[in-house]
Amino acid sequence: MTLKEDNRKAKRRERRLNETLSEWRPKTKLGRDVLQGKVKDIKNIIRKGIKIREPEITDSLIPDLESELVLIGGRPGKGGGIERTPIRVTAKMHRSGRRFQYKSFAIVGNKDGVVGIGKGFGTDGRSAIQKAIKKAKLNLILVPRHCGSWECGCGEGHSIPYKTEGKSSSVRVTLLPAPKGIGLAVSEENKKLLTLAGIEDIWIKTLGNTSARYNLVKATFQALKNLHRYKKGE
Repeated sequence: MTLKEDNRKAKRRERRLNETLSEWRPKTKLGRDVLQGKVKDIKNIIRKGIKIREPEITDSLIPDLESELVLIGGRPGKGGGIERTPIRVTAKMHRSGRRFQYKSFAIVGNKDGVVGIGKGFGTDGRSAIQKAIKKAKLNLILVPRHCGSWECGCGEGHSIPYKTEGKSSSVRVTLLPAPKGIGLAVSEENKKLLTLAGIEDIWIKTLGNTSARYNLVKATFQALKNLHRYKKGE
């Protein structure tokens, strides 16, 4: 993607954001405080454990928020393989015939220590994606970044401060600090999560059915969330 296309995409995103916020009528106290300019830092909201109940709060405080979709679905591809898609389609039989349900899994982040995930359901692919992104904006966490690798010790925030673990269903994930230059030694779907979290170098160990991409990303998200548990000494 060229710089010109990036600028065009950013302008479209900014225009849609302005249209959304111009029609926003807050329903919560936090939303009213954000709209009036009394609250300006989303990191303080997350640190205090205040529940975000309106996605417009996140849009207002993080205008440069980016989103990615996890490829949780699949369809037959050329040569008998499977072509991965961001939508998973399931069907149920009713008296009137088959009823389809669409599922989507989204990641949002600002590449500066704030990231969230969300799962959405809908009667079509577009609505499922929109719901997943909205839920991800309500489910944000702060990711502490540091150089926790004994091989590096630069003191910069390019990795995580220490080893952490997470679990989702049968999938277990262990994240390890990596020295500068290693990059993200993880799967493509986890790269989306860690990139939006602002992490540049990391190692990972996985156990279980890692082909279940939803559980893999969710376990990695839980591992990032558990960095705060270790910090408290739990």
